[in-house]
Parts: sequence; structure tokens; C-alpha cells
Amino acid sequence: MPTLLAQIAPQRSTQYTELATHLAPLELQLSSCGGQITQSELVTLGTQQYLRFSLPTLPTAADLCELGLLATVSAFFEWFDQVGEVTGPLLRPLPTTFQPALPLDLVMTRRYRGKTNELFTHFLCNLARFSSRFADQPWGNLRLLDPLAGGGTTLFTGLLLGAQVAGVEQSEQDVQSTATFLQHYLREAHIACQVKEERFKKLGRRWVCQVGKPPRQCILAQGDTIHAAALLPGFRPQLIVTDLPYGIQHNGPLIDLLTGALPVWSALLPPQGALVFAWDATRFPRAEMVTLVEQIAPLCVRNEPLYQALAHRVDRVIKLRDVIVAVPRNEDPETQRAPISPRKE
Repeated sequence: MPTLLAQIAPQRSTQYTELATHLAPLELQLSSCGGQITQSELVTLGTQQYLRFSLPTLPTAADLCELGLLATVSAFFEWFDQVGEVTGPLLRPLPTTFQPALPLDLVMTRRYRGKTNELFTHFLCNLARFSSRFADQPWGNLRLLDPLAGGGTTLFTGLLLGAQVAGVEQSEQDVQSTATFLQHYLREAHIACQVKEERFKKLGRRWVCQVGKPPRQCILAQGDTIHAAALLPGFRPQLIVTDLPYGIQHNGPLIDLLTGALPVWSALLPPQGALVFAWDATRFPRAEMVTLVEQIAPLCVRNEPLYQALAHRVDRVIKLRDVIVAVPRNEDPETQRAPISPRKE
């Protein structure tokens, strides 16, 4: 049985390294390869952390492409305890075949206040795909919506993965600056981009961007998220990914936001789709959030053990951030995918 090693994706700070290390075993188990894993553990070689795991056979080309899509790990190796008379560990690189649709620095280049870490955003996008019935579909066949788009990190992540993307954001300044940044970046990178601006009476306006060749659509809509359907006519996402506002001292505004928005978001999803959002669980525990989501929208929250292990510390202010994964209520969460085996460490 082959033993593989996945390098924890290098990060620019201890905080983000801890985030990647916590999420890597979960992301791997939830991926399309997760059902084949018999054991996994974190190991350290030199000063670098790795995730060591076993598979029944070496990964196929399709498996290596999927592994290359993971957010929390960056390189894969086959592990040997010994080769001939040479004792190990010895590592043989396993090249992944995933090629981003756009340069990776599209997501990293833009900096703005309140930006969500790029690795975590990528993780959320993968989590949505893995948890839906579109898990076997390539990103190029998928449509992704961020209904609280902010500065566009989720949209840019979806674009580089290959998806068609759309976002809704209340702040006109944020939408305008995001559209301007995207056009300037693509122009400097010599990537084709056509932009059309449209106005919606009493609702807001939007920018429709055709990016690259063949073109992928990126829609930036300015307006209230409760008008998402009207602002995005014809765009029906299979996946919805967002990061709820942080720094809210009382639960009232967050409850009001979700009460108005969740029924709208869930109505946009097909029965096979998935909704993923992160929130500051320091003052709003998971059990209360699960109850709220299932009460105000026709959604079922996935609550299997792996999904209950996603909570993590962010910083001194956000001591606990958690993630909700929900599917349309007419879809049984237990049959969304093959059963996931518990992690063995």
C-alpha cells in the first residue's frame, strides 16, 4: 500500500501556517480521494510539516489533478522507508496536473482592509464543490456566487480555478475598485478582458466582464444581497461561498442579515448545489447557527464529524471562526456523497 506525503502549503505567518495545518487533513479527507485514505498523520521533516497518508494504489492522473486543486497542501511525494541499502525516509515527487486558468497572483496581489486569507477562501470554494453533487465536475463547468463579495477574493479564486463567477456587494466603492483592479491587472498581464456596465433601476448596477480566451464570465453587481436574483438575471450558481461580516458585537445584525438573505441565496441553488459560509463563532456558537439556518431557509446543514471539526482560531479578536456547509432540504445530506470515513491519526 503506497504511502504519500503532502507538504503543508507554506504561509507568510505562524497564524496562517497553523490554519493550513489544521485544515489540511480535513480538506484531504473531504476531497474525492478521501474515501480511499486508510490513515493519515502530521509529520515533520526538517522544519517543514507534511501530511502523511496511505492509499490502496498510487494516485491516477485524475487523482493527481484533484490533489493539485487542494488549497492547504502544495506538493506531493511517494514515501519510501528504504530503497536498496539506503535507509529513508526517501521521497519521490508526484507531479500534479492542475493548471490555474489565470495567474495565481491575481488573488494575492490585491490588498484591502478585511480581506479574507487567500488559502482559506480557496479552501471554502473546494469545500463547496466537495460537498455538492457537482464534486465530479471540473471547475470549468461550474458557476460560483459570492453574495457578500467585498473586495472580490472569492471571485478571483473562482476565476483562477476556472469557474464562471458572480458577486453582489452593497458598497459601490468596493465594487467599482474591484472592477477597476481586475481590468488593470488583466491588461498588464496581457489577458483579454471585455467589460460592459449595466444599470438596474432602483436596485444598483453591475459590471459584466469576459475574461481570457475562451472567455469566462465575472459579474460584479452593486446592490443589496436580498436582490441577488434581480441583479444577476440568468446567472444560476451551483455553488455559493461567502464570508460573513466580522467584528459584530451583538448577534442581532447578523441574524437580520441571514434572515433576509438566506431564503434568497437558497432559492438560487439547484437541488444538487451547496452553500458554504464562514462566520465569527466567538459569540455565535455553531449549534445556534445550525438552528437558525435550518429554521429560516429550506436548507439542511451537513453535520457529520468532519464538518464539525472546521472551527479554528483566527487572531486575538476572532478566537473561533467556524464554517457552515448546507444543501437544499430536498437533498439528503447523507446521500450527497459516499460516506466519509473518520480520520485515523
